[in-house]
Amino acid sequence: MASTANSLINRPILASIHTEAFRHNLSRVRELAPESKIWSVIKSRAYGHSFEAALQGLDSTDGFALLNIQNAVRLRESGWQGRILLLEGLFHEKELALAEKLACDLVVHCEAQVRWLEEYQGHKPFNVFLKMNSGMNRLGFKPAAYRVVFHRLHAIGCKMHHMTHFANADQIDRQPTVDGQLEVFNKAIEGLEAPTSLANSAAILWHRNALGDWVRPGIMLYGASPTGLHADIEHSHLQAVMHLHSEIIDIQDLQKGDRVGYGGRYEAPEPMKVGVIACGYADGYPRHAKDGTPVWVSDGTQNGGVICPIVGRVSMDMLTIDLRNAPFAQISSRVELWGNQVPVDDVAQMSDTIGYELLCAVAPRVPIIIK
Repeated sequence: MASTANSLINRPILASIHTEAFRHNLSRVRELAPESKIWSVIKSRAYGHSFEAALQGLDSTDGFALLNIQNAVRLRESGWQGRILLLEGLFHEKELALAEKLACDLVVHCEAQVRWLEEYQGHKPFNVFLKMNSGMNRLGFKPAAYRVVFHRLHAIGCKMHHMTHFANADQIDRQPTVDGQLEVFNKAIEGLEAPTSLANSAAILWHRNALGDWVRPGIMLYGASPTGLHADIEHSHLQAVMHLHSEIIDIQDLQKGDRVGYGGRYEAPEPMKVGVIACGYADGYPRHAKDGTPVWVSDGTQNGGVICPIVGRVSMDMLTIDLRNAPFAQISSRVELWGNQVPVDDVAQMSDTIGYELLCAVAPRVPIIIK
């Protein structure tokens, strides 16, 4: 029975992951931060792109940064022999032996983690990225406590690195805030010789006075903007890695005054055709996408097509678009929900969210193909 099901043609929605775009974006990080090594951040299933695709497209990175030790196991089992950084460190002291076996680098951000390392009878020292709370007030040691903790970990043989995280690097006009955190950081580590890790995607793009020895690009590796506005990264020539595609599965002829979808949010201003697309919020498309959210409809040629706006509320399995710009459209016409033609940031902006959330929220029922 299972073999029969596997042989059936799938519903037309598909997320294609382009490993060449990964490679291109990683090369852009190297160009922007040529003196720094790179932690490629692949938490949340590589921002929804899959670990398998990240391993293929980002294999020339200096290391992968992720959230938990279970995913570190996956990387090692997949053949990755380079460095792995656990971005929130360990969640329990029982993980120390496995972290040592996997040769993980550890972020250390709280007193409990320090005690675990002090009490652990391991065979080799850990690489530690000691997290400073320089103003974000999320994780890390306040500057007044930081130096003491640094000396404690250094005394037990840990290979030390300094680390902090900027709260407002994605607000391009708030350089003084980044500079303020950087000043706090530099003052606190004065005289403590160790490599540094400072910059996320936003700092790499707009605050290159604050890079450090290791940068930690996340969203820019996937071709989306830290600010949520695609226009802010056009100068960086990043490429979309995920292309979310589907097809038109029906076309409705509306008369003036007809309404579309749940709640009848959209009213036809004149006779028009509406295309029904196999994609909805159960696939991860935002339910709150407003009328006017762009969808690209292919005209069947190599790269030809037009933007058609969403009309009506997104439902669980479908959404509807105004086809007045696309008289050529027919059932089975291919559409792009986001990717090269429609930046994911544009969809997010029309949905009162950010591209990060949309990429991470693609549902497990959406097939992924790695190219």
